[in-house]
Amino acid sequence: MTDVDSQVARSSELLNRVSDDYRRGRGKKRRINEAATRIKRVVVADAAIILAAIVWGFITPIGMGGAMLVLLALVIATLVFALLPAEGAPAPEKLAQVELKALPRQTERWLDAQRPLLPAPAVRLADDIGVKLDLLAPQLASLDEKEPAAAEVRRLVGEQLPELIKGYTRVPQSLRASTRNGKSPDAQLVDGLKLIDEEIAEMTAKLAEGDMNLLATRSRYLEIAYKDERGV
Repeated sequence: MTDVDSQVARSSELLNRVSDDYRRGRGKKRRINEAATRIKRVVVADAAIILAAIVWGFITPIGMGGAMLVLLALVIATLVFALLPAEGAPAPEKLAQVELKALPRQTERWLDAQRPLLPAPAVRLADDIGVKLDLLAPQLASLDEKEPAAAEVRRLVGEQLPELIKGYTRVPQSLRASTRNGKSPDAQLVDGLKLIDEEIAEMTAKLAEGDMNLLATRSRYLEIAYKDERGV
């Protein structure tokens, strides 16, 4: 094994440990963000209704009937905006055209929406992939779209992952646990997600390796420069 391979392996191992810690807080953070989005929508909608009622009251007395209508509108708006999904998932066909730096977040949103359709072992893998996409996003922000690594990320995250899950969901639910050619669709999905999870971890490690090498080079340069200045 070369030094580069060893460094990538160590980076992948570190990434997996970070993912385990990160996953525990990710679900809570997602629920908090979703609740905050819903509350914000309810507040804006209710404020608009109350403002409209005040303006209406300046023009003409709203009376008891008008007050009841305002109250009913507040109740309906609160229920509707509280129950609507906090953020709609993008269509899988759109993921291939998403800007590279936005691809992890958009794919993660789509993946979250698929969780109810997946068997339990696949749900955990989907969560693992979501964590790794979060960790991958900052590295893609500075990656040139023309780089081979960018095309590899786009193919895996924006095309192969959605196609794998779409293919699984097209199988009738009653047949997903049935074994065919040695494996059930459930098992095939889990195996495919494991491979994608490992590939994303390796991609992240390789991209991070370049940053670590650059940091080491700069650190070495500063060390040599300052030692030369001091005559050490």
